[in-house]
Amino acid sequence: MILQDSFGRQFTYLRLSITDICNFKCNYCLPDGNTCLSPKPELTLKQIETLISAFAKLGTRKIRITGGEPALRKDLVDIISLCKQTPGIEHVALTTNAFKLKRDVAKYYEAGLDTLSVSADSLDPRMFAAITGKDKLNDILDGVEKALDLGLPTVKLNSVLLKKFNVSELPRFLDFVKHRKVTWRFIELMQTGTNKEYFDANHVAGEDIQAHLLASGWQQIIKPVDAGPAREFKHPDYAGKIGLIMPYSKDFCDSCNRLRVSSVGKVHLCLFAEQGYDIMPYLEKGDVNGTIEALQNMMSAKSVSHYLHEGKTGATTHFAMLGG
Repeated sequence: MILQDSFGRQFTYLRLSITDICNFKCNYCLPDGNTCLSPKPELTLKQIETLISAFAKLGTRKIRITGGEPALRKDLVDIISLCKQTPGIEHVALTTNAFKLKRDVAKYYEAGLDTLSVSADSLDPRMFAAITGKDKLNDILDGVEKALDLGLPTVKLNSVLLKKFNVSELPRFLDFVKHRKVTWRFIELMQTGTNKEYFDANHVAGEDIQAHLLASGWQQIIKPVDAGPAREFKHPDYAGKIGLIMPYSKDFCDSCNRLRVSSVGKVHLCLFAEQGYDIMPYLEKGDVNGTIEALQNMMSAKSVSHYLHEGKTGATTHFAMLGG
């Protein structure tokens, strides 16, 4: 069995949000921090086990654990281990703001983590604090170095490029990967339901960054089947790589291979979908077969495109809802 939509796209990659709470205040996502709403019950370890088992039986091979900030969950290491030990799951990734990375990265590694992605929107401590609301850059970079020293298979850093903040740091980001086997990925700012003014003032076209890289001797790499949306580039003079995530580029959705599940047990067929499909009743009962049937039935509702280029943002008000 494999999940496939009506456009022939097959889905082997799950982005699993285990919390929608974040302790940073990134100005492109949660400039005012998390709202003081009543806390919602998050997926339990047992419910996650049912979810992962169902997805694995439907051909999922890669799971990315996201938030909010997943390290706010005390059972994060157990979740990594559970994903890694589920038959059929070949690759487990984690996206984090890395506020606990220096302390806990060895535990992540021992639990079986394959890929670590760290949010790092600046290499200047003052600019980093201005974007994220936290003066944590040095601790985060220490955690990245520790991950590399441990021999974690893949380490990536992510930056949302912002016209009024960090786009001038591009040469500095490139210098960072000169002698380190890491991938620095630049994410094109996306419009959500609440950030239109900010988007208009700060959007940097990914196509412009790609043109700069190609003119500077970088070459695009053919990506694996289970890879995410990033286009990756290599250069003979650099140990590391550069990645670009360009949701406004032509045909971005043609290669879509991922689905999202929120921390409250809703399946989102797209980051910018109008709604999530509630599968919590199956997860609460530990019903793997019922979860499988529900997932198969909803695939016909997946749209051919996110329609971001038409200004449509769906129900997504900020990216902490689903981990981007």
